[in-house]
Order: sequence, then C-alpha cells, then structure tokens
Amino acid sequence: MDEWEKVKVGDIGKVITGKTPKTYNSEYYGGNIPFLTPSDDMSVKYVRRTNKYITELGRLSVKNATLPANAICVSCIGSDLGKVVITTQETVTNQQINSIVVDTDKFDIDFVYYSMLELGKVLNFHSKTSTAVPIVNKSSFSQYEIDCPKLNTQKRIGAILSSIDKKIEENNQINNNLEQQAQAIYRSWFVNYEPFDGTKPDDWSDGTIDDLGTEIICGKTPSTKKSEYYGGNTPFITIPDMHGCVYIVSTERYLSDAGVASQPKKTLPPNTVCVSCIGTAGLVTLVSEESQSNQQINSIIPKEGISVYYIYLLMQTLADTINKLGQSGSTIVNLNKTQFGKIQVMIPSERVLQDFDSLCRPLFDTILSNQKENINLSELRDALLPKLMSGELNVSDIDL
Repeated sequence: MDEWEKVKVGDIGKVITGKTPKTYNSEYYGGNIPFLTPSDDMSVKYVRRTNKYITELGRLSVKNATLPANAICVSCIGSDLGKVVITTQETVTNQQINSIVVDTDKFDIDFVYYSMLELGKVLNFHSKTSTAVPIVNKSSFSQYEIDCPKLNTQKRIGAILSSIDKKIEENNQINNNLEQQAQAIYRSWFVNYEPFDGTKPDDWSDGTIDDLGTEIICGKTPSTKKSEYYGGNTPFITIPDMHGCVYIVSTERYLSDAGVASQPKKTLPPNTVCVSCIGTAGLVTLVSEESQSNQQINSIIPKEGISVYYIYLLMQTLADTINKLGQSGSTIVNLNKTQFGKIQVMIPSERVLQDFDSLCRPLFDTILSNQKENINLSELRDALLPKLMSGELNVSDIDL
C-alpha cells in the first residue's frame, strides 16, 4: 500500500478568500461571470448556475479574488460551513468562501474535492456546536490537514468516486430533460390548445384548486419536545426538502409511528402534490410514499379522474400567483389553506386528463426511478468516501 502523509490545505495550492464587488455599483452586476455565495446550490459537485452574475468590470474590481475553472470552493462561515463545489469557469465568490487553486503537478483535483468533503464534515460539526457564528478564516483554513497518498493513487481514488457522481449527474440531467418534456406537453395542451385546433374545448370548466382535490391538507409539526415523535421511517417534508426535485424521496427529518399517530389526519398518500405557501413559496413536489409535512406546505390529494401530473405542472405555473396573494403588504409570503384553495384554475375534461396522464406517466415513472437510484448511489459514495480517503481501502491494484 502507498505511504500516506499529512498535508496542509495551504500546501495543496493557492488559497483565495472571496470578495464581493461593491453592491451599489450597478455596472458590476448582470454580466456572465458567476458570483458564488453559500446561498447558491452547493450540494452538487460542480457550479452550474448561481443566483447572481457579475460583469467584467465587477470582476476587475476584485481581480485578486478571481478563480479559474476547477478551483475548489469551501464555505467557511455560518450554518452553511463545510459545503464544497468545483468551479466550471472563471468565477468570483463572496468572502464567506475560501477556495483552493490546486497544484495539479502534485495533487488530483477530484481527490482534493473529496478530501474537502471529509474536512467539510469536521467544519460543519464545529458550526453546530458553536454558540457564536462560526468562521474559518483563510489562515485557519490553510492550516487544516488531510491524509494524502502519491498522485497516481489520488487519481485512482478520485476516479472511483467521480464515476459514481457522474452517474448521479447523468440521472439528474435525464430527469431535467424529462420534466421539460412534460412541461412542453402541458403548454401544448393547456396553454396553446394545440391538440384542440388552438381553441379551449367547450366541455372544460373554470374552478378552484379546491375542485382538484378530495382534500387540501395544511401540514403541522409534531411537538419537537417529544423526542419519541422523531427518528422513525415516515418522511417529514419541509421546504428545504423541496428544492431541486420532482419527487420527495428523502427528507432531513423522519417521524416515528408515535409522531404520525399524534396527527393522523396530516398523513399524505403517494402522489399527493405539495406546494410551499409560507416563506419560500411556490415550490412544488410530489409525494413518493406516505409522508407528513410541516405547516408551511399545503398539499393536494387529487380527486379520482384528475391527473396528478396535471396538478403538479399547473401548480408550477402558479408560483407568481401564490407569491402575490401571500404577500398582503408583508415581505414574508404567507398563503393560508383557505386562500390557497380559492385560487382559480382551469379544469379540463376527464377524458383529456386521462389521455394526458397516460402520456406523462412514463416520464414521471422514470424520474422517480432515477431519483431512487441516486439515493442508492449517494449512499454507496458516502460509505466509500471515508474508507478511500483514509487509505482503509487499498486501490493500488485496481485497473481503471
């Protein structure tokens, strides 16, 4: 087995702390250069998009903080401490992120990325146990150490773990394409009326969201003072679980049988449509197994003859409506169950909805299958990660 040694982060490459271009200068924002902050999606391996982009002028104003492609970014402040992503192009980050421009003559980028994921667990643990806002500055970050083998072994380890992440990313891309197909079909049928000679059929009716479901359920949180209500197998859906997915296949928290029994009328069957209506409003997901949700979510249990896929895609088009109705002069969106149920919608004929359901079902079945496969792949990667990064698993004889 190769010899492993302790290496300081600062010796892996150049460490750069991000910097925010002056926000009052409008010429610095609205360009094509990603501006990465911890509020962006850092749960993925590569930075594909950011909430804000800066111009070349903005980049030049913080030019010493500019990162090239394949820099490894680690969030180093607050509750998001320990998240890790790799840049795909020239990028600027804010000051909450420390990044490594890897010396590729000595270190493999993928190996360093996975090492930072392991280090991120340590950093995140500190953030959970600290009473103050946790901060890891550039100097402290550079002093952390990782276990490191020779370069050829680094590359083998990086390749093994990357192959799993690549399959996860491929599944995600397939799912994005399938959802876009479903959205295109929805627009063709229910916006442009293309199968109906461009005209809305006479037997379609106007109604409300209440008319789509047998019931609308506003979620509720079981008492958090009773630990016996948590830690079981029933998913407990909250808004963070709804980001970036069609189906809910995993949640941050789970309820026990006792937790579910404490509020049995809040149980959601599979193929319920969840819509966030407080705070981050307008997110839409489907339930894949019996679940419950918190009070920020209103959920529609479809009536017989009403396609769950129609409701799901319809709710996506209503995000702006939900936000406007829920604001009521306040900056925090809060749309209650009664208001939500009264939102006006179009209800096509049952025959059309059945045809639409048959067309969309294979798309959504594949999406669900891919999401479940990604859970298994993620669990495999997470199980292998500490064993590979510590040298417990010997990869020197693996022919890649």
